[in-house]
Amino acid sequence: MEDLIPISNLNDFIFCPISIYFHNLYEDIDKIIFQTTVQIDGTNAHESIDSGRYSSKKDILQGLSVYSDRYKIYGKIDILDTREHLLTERKKKIITIYDGYIFQLYAQYFALKEMGY
Repeated sequence: MEDLIPISNLNDFIFCPISIYFHNLYEDIDKIIFQTTVQIDGTNAHESIDSGRYSSKKDILQGLSVYSDRYKIYGKIDILDTREHLLTERKKKIITIYDGYIFQLYAQYFALKEMGY
């Protein structure tokens, strides 16, 4: 079976390639032990999306799992407004738009297109 790339790894790789190694190394350990306050805040910012409580509107998809066979990527989108055709990658606070954010959105977009959205 071919290896699949988590979409979140695109952002991690651009930010710091070694962080992917540490995420895999510590994946079974309680994150409170090694995450910084900023990382914990980011996780908390996703809580309403991950639990499906961000919006009750039927045209707002949240936390939808996506997959692309063509690019061998998988992950979850944060928010897709199907009425406005707007894909949003939710972050706690954006001061700078990093390349990794853009790569994540493109990966999510191509997976959604392949899935028929």
